This record gives sequence, C-alpha cells and structure tokens, in this order.
Amino acid sequence: MRKVELYRFSLPMEAGIILRNQRLKTRDGLLVCLTENGKQGWGEISPLPEFSHETLDDAEATTLGWLHSWVNEEQVFESALPSVAFGLSCALAELEGFLPQQADYRKAPLCTGDPDELFAALGEMQGEKVAKVKVGLYEAVRDGMIVNLLLEAIPDLKLRLDANRSWTRAKADGFAKYVQPEFRRRIQFLEEPCKTREESREFAHDTGIAIAWDESVREEDFVVEAESGVAAIVIKPTLVGSIQRCQRLVQQAHNAGLMAVISSSIESSFGLTQLARIASWLTPETIPGLDTLSLMQSQLVRPWQGSSLPVLDIDALDVVWRR
Repeated sequence: MRKVELYRFSLPMEAGIILRNQRLKTRDGLLVCLTENGKQGWGEISPLPEFSHETLDDAEATTLGWLHSWVNEEQVFESALPSVAFGLSCALAELEGFLPQQADYRKAPLCTGDPDELFAALGEMQGEKVAKVKVGLYEAVRDGMIVNLLLEAIPDLKLRLDANRSWTRAKADGFAKYVQPEFRRRIQFLEEPCKTREESREFAHDTGIAIAWDESVREEDFVVEAESGVAAIVIKPTLVGSIQRCQRLVQQAHNAGLMAVISSSIESSFGLTQLARIASWLTPETIPGLDTLSLMQSQLVRPWQGSSLPVLDIDALDVVWRR
C-alpha cells in the first residue's frame, strides 16, 4: 500500500537578497512524502528563480503527475525538470534506505569582506580553513583588493570565489591585477569568471588562478574532463537533477582528477540537511558549499545542526495533495 503527501512552503528571506535581476523575498517550494510498507521518504522540490528553467508551478504540475503514477504502482520515470528529479530521487532514496544518515555539516562560510567576521567563522571550523566570496557584484578592482586583504590577513586561509560569468576578460584581468601572485595559489578556484568558457580558460592560463565550472555543468554540451587551469566542478543538485546524475558527475570529476563540490541553491534547512548527507556520502574529502541558511528567517521541518532560527513544522504548511 502506497501513500503520498505533497506540501507547499514559503519561507521569508532576509531583506536585500537579490538573484541576478530579482529580489528574493520568500523561498518557495514543495515537500513530498512517499510512504510504503511502513517506511517513509521525503524530498524538497524548490526551483530557484532566475537560475532554474522551470517555475514552481511547472514543478508542482509535473510532481503531481509523477505522484499519481507512483501511488497507483505504475511505472515512473526520472523527470526532465532538475528540481523535480532531485527532490523525488531524495524521497525514493530515503524510502529505499540508500541515502546514508551520516551528514557533513561543515560549510565554507560566505564572506562579505570583513576579516574580523571571517576570523570568528573560521575559528569554529575543524581542519582546513576554507571560505567563499561572491565576486562580480561590484567593481572587479574592489573584489581583487578584498580577496588580497583576506588572504594576507589569514595566512592559512583558502578561498573559493564565484563570479557567475559576470566579468568581461578585461574586468577579470583587473581583478587578478590586485591579487598578489604569491596569494593566488590559495584561491582553490574561481567559478566561471568570464562570460564564455574560452575566456575563462584563457584567464586561468594567463593568471595562474584556478577556475571551476558551475553554470557549464548544467549545459547540454558539457563534458567533465581534465583541463589545464581547471580545478573543480560545482554541483548544485536542485539545478542539475537526480541523485544518480549527481553521483555520475562526481565520479567523472574524480576520474579526471578534479574536485567535485556539492553546493546549495538556497534550499531550506530541510533540503540542506539532505545535501549534507549527499556530500558526506559522495564527496567526503571536500567541504561542501552549504552556507546559505543565514539568508532565511526560519527553518523548515528538519533543523540544521547548530542553527538557532525558528523551525516551521509540517502542520503549518499548505497541503497540495494527499492520498
């Protein structure tokens, strides 16, 4: 006997969170629960505005179709919508018991450029000191000066930088000019600095700053392969697809000698806890990029370890469908 439940949630965001061209006031999504033979499996389906191709309404309609088939014990297939494929694969993985409970709650703290704040966050980290800085939102020269300041102030710090393809090659070079050459090796990677892959490759070759593929991973023509100057791929499961697809990408990266980083698409605490479990399972040697809960004003059903934010319970959510 199979049962399904589908809920819709809306979590208030901290003021001023902007994704590309849109201010994100709430983080909206779906929670799905599959029940069979007394066992349950849960998943979060939350397409990210401005980044996901599908809308939440698209995801809801597709999920409802899949759930109707599953509860009637008809054959089901992996959805073509990444957020749906990921959330449903998590629910099935929990139901079938192959998603390990062990979670990696380490996170590379997001840094706004204040070394004192970063000192405090790094003081709580065990082992490798890794932080992330968003670049490309302001002037490239300013970004270069801040990155250089952080690396100079904290000698054992390694940085991950994310530019989201925001720079021309000239602006990327302007950034690099202000990062001293001896500090550049402590930049683990800079995610997609330029508007094209070829420009990003040339930037890495000319500056010695390693790059990572992020947006490229989600494009149809992308192939995971070893390349000079490329250090990593960043996998955002909500934007990529099912656990199985993420697992294949991780294996391909490792086979090519690249780092694979499991990263957040601003999921709720519920989704983040599942990402932490996936990271512990698939990339145990690598600190995941999951430091996004601070962008929200509350948690959802499953709390994140150490967070003091209030938790919204399942009873407070709208029921979309139950059978």
